[in-house]
Amino acid sequence: MTTVPRHDTAGAGERPGWILRARGASKSFGQTPALVDVDVTIAPGESVAIMGPSGSGKSTLLHVLAGILAADTGTVILSRPDGSGHDDLATLSDAERSSFRLRRFGFVFQQGMLLAELTAAENVALPLLLTGASRADAGHRADAELARLGLAGLGARRIGQLSGGQAQRVAIARALVGGSSLIFADEPTGALDSHTADEVLSALLATGRDANRALVLVTHDHGVASRCDRIIRLRDGRIEADA
Repeated sequence: MTTVPRHDTAGAGERPGWILRARGASKSFGQTPALVDVDVTIAPGESVAIMGPSGSGKSTLLHVLAGILAADTGTVILSRPDGSGHDDLATLSDAERSSFRLRRFGFVFQQGMLLAELTAAENVALPLLLTGASRADAGHRADAELARLGLAGLGARRIGQLSGGQAQRVAIARALVGGSSLIFADEPTGALDSHTADEVLSALLATGRDANRALVLVTHDHGVASRCDRIIRLRDGRIEADA
């Protein structure tokens, strides 16, 4: 992976005041620009909502920050947990970005993206198994994460046997179980009723802050966005407000 020179005041072995930083990030699909010269900085423990009208570039920004898509120009730099340097996602191959996402990021999507043929505990344990954890260790950590999110005793249930809110908390547990420093969420409450959405958002915000994880989420819901520390508003691929 490419080590990026430091541009902050942290000394050797110290963590900078940010965990993820994009500078001049642009992305086009064919001749259509989706992101234009975007600068974003995310701090540890911070929750950031991305808002904007349809087609404004919200999901593209999320995907570029998360390494799902590579920026055409600019940098997307992630600080290493041990303070040893930074890695630029824009310079990595597809395979390297895939490995990076598995080990360093957690994801929560609108429909959960859970595997129906697996139990709740098996869904949560899957990222650990993919990184080489033993089945016993992965199962133990999955059960502990489910219990922390109020799902103790439900690990053996299939996803179809859970309510919408319970299934989304399974998705949150899966995102958190590997100790990810950054959680990305794309409309995580969009398919839920207002009461369940409030419970799921509370769980997502609390688990992030408790472990000093950063949360970046895309939402159309102003109520959801207002509970985050910052709101980034996009229009036509450009940031028009960051407050």
